[in-house]
Amino acid sequence: MGLFDFFKKKEAPKEELEALDKGLEKTKEGLFSKLTKAVVGKSTVDDEVLDELEEILVTSDVGVTTTLKIIERIENRVSRDKYVNTSELSGILREEIQQLLTENNSDDFENFEYGNHKPYVIMVVGVNGVGKTTTIGKLAHKLKQAGNKVVLGAADTFRAAAVDQLKLWGERVGVRVVAQPMGSDPASVAFDTLQSAVANNEDVAIIDTAGRLHNKVALMNELTKIKNVMQKVIPGAPHEILLVLDASTGQNAIEQCKQFTQATDVNALALTKLDGTAKGGVVIGISDQFKIPVKYIGVGESVNDLQLFNKKDFVESLFK
Repeated sequence: MGLFDFFKKKEAPKEELEALDKGLEKTKEGLFSKLTKAVVGKSTVDDEVLDELEEILVTSDVGVTTTLKIIERIENRVSRDKYVNTSELSGILREEIQQLLTENNSDDFENFEYGNHKPYVIMVVGVNGVGKTTTIGKLAHKLKQAGNKVVLGAADTFRAAAVDQLKLWGERVGVRVVAQPMGSDPASVAFDTLQSAVANNEDVAIIDTAGRLHNKVALMNELTKIKNVMQKVIPGAPHEILLVLDASTGQNAIEQCKQFTQATDVNALALTKLDGTAKGGVVIGISDQFKIPVKYIGVGESVNDLQLFNKKDFVESLFK
């Protein structure tokens, strides 16, 4: 099986859809309880209902800018159709959110063109505590399941715990980990990882990086150095810069996204811990504001609970 073939399925297996439904339970409960209260005693979608809906979306961490876009779309629907029953509101909201996500990320991950990169290099960035190393471990597991040879690079050399955690994941999922002593140059670890990946004919190299929130200049310099060193081994690397964000932090995740996208060329996002929060709406806001594909979502603690983000499945689950 080729690189990332496990993502090229047209329909998610039943167990994945069930895990998604379970993972979004808290978000759904908050959204629908508020939505139900907003339309009590109302027969049509009027200005008052739209004002209530605006507040619901903002408090679900969809974000002000994205919320206003959604409200404007619904206003246009109401204006065009002249009469919209409140019982139709949920369906209309689902359609407009799905359309917004489609416009923001026109390419689904399953259609992503990887080219002939081998090894395919992923540099993972994000602050401490968002589930970065866990996401790397789960992604390595998925890739190995698909028949790929994977190597991990422990380039977060500032914390012994980070290196140890990555080594534990390597042992758990059965993939090799390249590490150096504490305090080593992170770029040196990345260099060694890619050299060994080429020598061992491995398919994917995933590089962990430090999760400290520096000032923007320091962060940019460090990540740029790592990238430049990688390119000495593999021109064009890293092929993917994956930013991991904790969905449960809501608007703070959006602020982190701003910082990291200004510091480096992030081209993929992973949203973790969706199962532990009612702030799942942040997925919609981040997708809309940054126009960067949300490629992975974490919907549970199991090693299999990292999923490919499918816009249709996500929105359908949100409104079940």
